[in-house]
Amino acid sequence: MSRALTTEPGAPTADRSPSMGRVLAIGIRRGLLEVHQLLRTPREAFTLISTPLLFIVLSTMMDGDIPGSTVPMTDLMVAGGITTMIVQAGLLTLTQTLAVEREDGTLLRMRAVPQGIPAYLVAKTMVVTLTALGGSALTLAAGVLVVGSSAPADLRHWLILLSVTALGLVAVVPIGAILGAILPNAREALGFLMVPLLALMVFSGIYFPITKLPTAVQDVVQAFPLKWTAQGIRAAVLPDSALSAETAGSWELSKVYLINGAWAVMGFLLAPRVLARMTRRASGNRPKRTEASS
Repeated sequence: MSRALTTEPGAPTADRSPSMGRVLAIGIRRGLLEVHQLLRTPREAFTLISTPLLFIVLSTMMDGDIPGSTVPMTDLMVAGGITTMIVQAGLLTLTQTLAVEREDGTLLRMRAVPQGIPAYLVAKTMVVTLTALGGSALTLAAGVLVVGSSAPADLRHWLILLSVTALGLVAVVPIGAILGAILPNAREALGFLMVPLLALMVFSGIYFPITKLPTAVQDVVQAFPLKWTAQGIRAAVLPDSALSAETAGSWELSKVYLINGAWAVMGFLLAPRVLARMTRRASGNRPKRTEASS
């Protein structure tokens, strides 16, 4: 094992780390391949479709308007479904995937490749971005066609929707990667995440107006990207008449980009180090098992 990871003196380029551009290219290519394989798996494809369908069914059951406006609660539920697709792909699915791939040795093999861990993280970001965008598009399209919910009114609002969705994903992907690296296994990862994540999603105002919550709760959730991602999605999809249900009476888009951007930068600085450390610890344990077995 150590011989395979050590560069021989005469090796031409094995000791050279790929440039950042090459790392991105490798990660994107790997991510596209994983998405292709995912879409060819019926169970995975159904999972991608099931969440948008669930939110459309829930939207048909909603009644009344957003408090202080004439905007139907149906519109808020569809916007919440888009945010849920981001959280589901970037946190739940990614955390479980990394926990599985840590156990089966995939992460360990990536560490043996120069800049393998950053390329791996780029690939996973690509996978969750494409799946979340696909699910969000399905949710929005079905909402407009089936329940008559709002859509972005013009090009500016479409750009807000795309940019907030992308930045929201980039903000939560490193969190999912870190949790997937440190939690013991895939089953415990799901059990550990489910309750606190659902609570955070509810308290972030994804499914009902956040102004209905106590002020202390509103202050706490402002520190997390979920609240700002949901608010940015609403800014893109809902008309301004729905601002009556926002805490500041405005969409606060500058805070949406600033806070989610800060989470993204911190996460991508920390996540590769955590992944590398966990794989290093795993590789350090392997020789002991071999000696014990012999």
